[in-house]
Amino acid sequence: MSHPELIVPNNLLDEFKSCTQLQYSGKLNIKSSEGHKWAFYYRLGRIVWATGGTHTFRRWRRQMAQHCPEIDIEKIPLRFEDISIDCWGYRLLEVLHEKQKIKREQIKFIVENTITELLFDLAQQANFASVSCDRNQEVILETPISLTNADMSLKQMQDSWKTWSAAGLANIYPDLAPVLRKAEQLEQLVSPSVYKNFVNFINGKYTLRDLAVKMKQSVLSVTRSLFPYILQGIIELVEVSDLPLPVTKGKNNSTPTKLKTSLAPLVACVDDSPQVCKILEEIITSNGLRFIKIQDAVQALPTLIRDKPDLIFLDLIMPVANGYEICAQLRRISSFANTPVIILTGNDGLLDRVRAKVVGSTDFVTKPVVADKVMAVVRKYLQATSTAKSTSSAADLSLGH
Repeated sequence: MSHPELIVPNNLLDEFKSCTQLQYSGKLNIKSSEGHKWAFYYRLGRIVWATGGTHTFRRWRRQMAQHCPEIDIEKIPLRFEDISIDCWGYRLLEVLHEKQKIKREQIKFIVENTITELLFDLAQQANFASVSCDRNQEVILETPISLTNADMSLKQMQDSWKTWSAAGLANIYPDLAPVLRKAEQLEQLVSPSVYKNFVNFINGKYTLRDLAVKMKQSVLSVTRSLFPYILQGIIELVEVSDLPLPVTKGKNNSTPTKLKTSLAPLVACVDDSPQVCKILEEIITSNGLRFIKIQDAVQALPTLIRDKPDLIFLDLIMPVANGYEICAQLRRISSFANTPVIILTGNDGLLDRVRAKVVGSTDFVTKPVVADKVMAVVRKYLQATSTAKSTSSAADLSLGH
């Protein structure tokens, strides 16, 4: 039986090799034809840090739980701007090290495992989609805490992918979460203790990588043990959203103990198109924010009033109630007087813009929606809203201090 070989495009391998040979300092940005993005940070030809993929926050949480169990992530006070930069994870590690909360050796493990994980994802994606590369020297991580040999990392990537594919797992993504679909059938096949573990952990909340950490096994062994049940349809692998970090919203308090900690800002999308909602959800959640979709215009107002999102994307053309009417109704409610309402439209006409302004919209985004434009608008208005609500933040681990 033959197994798929690692087919990484030559331009990708050449780019990694060039960065090493040229002792490059800066970012190496990689993008797949399916829209997945990765960034590898170099310092003098060695990889310092890596970001991107599907679960940026979930991955950082997992690495911290594994290598820094003494740190309670939920109690780290963070501002939105602390986690809005691309290399936020590395900066957080720097701050924790400066404050003597974690040791250099712990950071080394986290950096190396993060790079290894993202290289594996890149190898798997490159087998099913083309990738493009470009270099950017706007961000250079000075005085890196850990340096990784890129050539060695690439070899590890190739070895781990060969082992993974040889086990028949080429089409299994480690960031998918197993969920038990046929409990009765499983109960007949395994012991009561094994069945109990399946019910407790195979619930669609934990990815294969999350389970590996919980079970203190490799993701390969965990996936291989579940694979027969996946083939039988007893277990299904599903996509799960990222797990944002808690964001602190200050109220002019001078001490961290008085700060209220909440989840990341909530972004709502009111659009009857499932495709638009899905694209926006991927963009928003991959940047660490929470997301809700409302595809029924009739339910838009009661749902928005209940959930009170920090920013709303609103489609203009919908059946029953259009975007103009919903926006006008929102502006009559005091709690939504200053909430950013971004109009989504396929028609960037002057008449639409004027009418949308009249009913109180904040800005426009034209379809098809793209990540750069969406996040530019989100950052612009969420930061403006945050500044208006709070003039200072005294977070003990804030990256701004």
